[in-house]
Amino acid sequence: MSASQVRALLERHGLAPSRELGQSFLVDPDLARALVREAGVEPGDRVIEVGTGLGILTCALAEACERVVSLEVDSGLVRLLEAEALLPANVSLRHADALDADLAALVDELGGPERPVRLVANLPYSVGSVVLRRVLDVRESLAGWAVMLQKEVAERITAEPGSPGYGSLSVLHALTCTVRRTRDLAPRCFFPPPGVTSSFLRVAPRADAPILPGELAAVERVVRAAFGQRRKTLVNALRGGGLAPAPEPEAIREALEALGHDPRVRAERLPPADHLALARRLLAAPAAR
Repeated sequence: MSASQVRALLERHGLAPSRELGQSFLVDPDLARALVREAGVEPGDRVIEVGTGLGILTCALAEACERVVSLEVDSGLVRLLEAEALLPANVSLRHADALDADLAALVDELGGPERPVRLVANLPYSVGSVVLRRVLDVRESLAGWAVMLQKEVAERITAEPGSPGYGSLSVLHALTCTVRRTRDLAPRCFFPPPGVTSSFLRVAPRADAPILPGELAAVERVVRAAFGQRRKTLVNALRGGGLAPAPEPEAIREALEALGHDPRVRAERLPPADHLALARRLLAAPAAR
């Protein structure tokens, strides 16, 4: 489907790409099929798709797997897709917001642990990080997930300690999953062309993940506080990072020294494993008086 065909289709239904929703539609079916292959989708899989759009990626997924449940937040696009009958029979289209959808229930609906379930998404840039964090909560129930998002966000997720993009997203993903950037996509691959380059990430849960089941939310609070004030030392960032109860400065210094770090270190210098160890020590420490 060319850009002109996309424009004509939208106009026929009185629609236009929504800036508020960050809509940029994939327009090349061959590229969509290539992305599905890079996502690792196989014939027996069942797939949750976030962001149906005009169904280009959805149709490629439907060709490759057994069943797709596709979530689309835009009611106008849902009406268009239904009126034009653009989606194959093995696609279940849901008018739903991925920020509110019960992802765990969707995984159970599609097969749970008995059948491979994957998630594939072309994420609006404004909500990409939030959706990715929600997926981490169901990671152990997924065979894997693949997402299209802003290159800048992709670089933050895959950033190494000490680099400018290294932050809480980097740490949380490193502790829970493996991430591979399979390709970057130029703005011309979409209509309307976004003002940035996009990246496609393939992600899988780590079988050897050091973080324990049910531990992620508590560790996340400490990690986010650590990176919340990047220019400050970890002692000051964690002390004033909104943790409740706030850790004692001496407890933070002792924990850092036990891990072999100078108490004046900043968050971006700690590798993910040390962020995990620091969080565990602080969560187990006596509350500040």
